[in-house]
Amino acid sequence: MTLLILGGTGEARRIAQALAGTDAIVSLAGATRAPDPLPLPTRIGGFGGAEGFRAYVAKENITAVLDATHPFADRITRRTARICADLNLPYLQMLRPGWTAEQGDNWTEIAREEEAAAHIPMGTVVFLGTGRQTLDRFANLTGRDVICRQIDPPDGAFPFKGGRFLVGRPPFSVADEMQLFSALGVTHLVVKNAGGAASRTKLTAANHLDIPVLMIARPMSGDWQRVDSVDAALAWVRAL
Repeated sequence: MTLLILGGTGEARRIAQALAGTDAIVSLAGATRAPDPLPLPTRIGGFGGAEGFRAYVAKENITAVLDATHPFADRITRRTARICADLNLPYLQMLRPGWTAEQGDNWTEIAREEEAAAHIPMGTVVFLGTGRQTLDRFANLTGRDVICRQIDPPDGAFPFKGGRFLVGRPPFSVADEMQLFSALGVTHLVVKNAGGAASRTKLTAANHLDIPVLMIARPMSGDWQRVDSVDAALAWVRAL
């Protein structure tokens, strides 16, 4: 059996660590330039679309696919699930639970990035914890001071006027986030509902500082097999 793990999340890293020494390959999309090494053979970069993925699966004799990509990697997940079904390959999505509001949270759920502007007054300071890949969808936030945090130094200028990048590599503690938000004068936080305890620190910081949060809802999930924990994903692998 050769297992293909589609990674890029903390859960994928934990799965790879647990499966060290087994016949498995990790694939990373390449969103981070210098990812920390994994204890399994690792490829970085896209497959070249659906046909490229099919060719890779055949070339490497992949017998099962564990999708532990980001909860918002919807296009990759749907394509992978469809191809695995076509090829009769076992497929599992490891999808961590989304965040839910707690006492004191001031969240407004939105469906798309473009909707954030309707909830954020002009002249405010907006912290985007959404990553750079969908940054252009916030172009209607002109008139606000927009700060986008990303792991790697930017390749070019900010895609619209009034924005700037902030480079930082997680993890960030609640105290780190509170200090940062206070220093920047952040008035609004925009995040995707990615879930996970490690990333929730910015939400806890916003709660403590009474900063309103615009929460981008997750894409609708398909009807493929999924679990919501690393332990359950490992149990699936061991039962193959």
